[in-house]
Amino acid sequence: MGSQATQLTHGIKVSVQTSFHNEHSVAENNHFLFSYHISIENKSSAAVQLISRHWYIFDSINERREVEGDGVVGEQPVIMPGEVFEYESTCSLTTDMGKMSGTYLIERKLDSTRFEVAIPKFELVAPYRLN
Repeated sequence: MGSQATQLTHGIKVSVQTSFHNEHSVAENNHFLFSYHISIENKSSAAVQLISRHWYIFDSINERREVEGDGVVGEQPVIMPGEVFEYESTCSLTTDMGKMSGTYLIERKLDSTRFEVAIPKFELVAPYRLN
């Protein structure tokens, strides 16, 4: 199991749990595959919709990437009060250590107000680096 992180912004709780996939990583080719499981919990009193995502991805040689796009995993889910939307995705790095963080653009369905929700910074570290 990898790292865990949680953050609450405007009543939206984002939790992340990571895993390293040694079986799909090839060190000689500078390819290290990680997955992350995200839970988005609506602790507010209004229905919200995830409109888009904006990621910052860093590896240990200070290479930086930005990824933006509509929704997550092909969806723009509506999350009712008290509900949780979960998804899993992957990230490949050129080194065996890195980190990710970012934001989701969320729309409150009641009045179409849009706001950003923080995705907490989380570490991507191959387990053997922790020894």
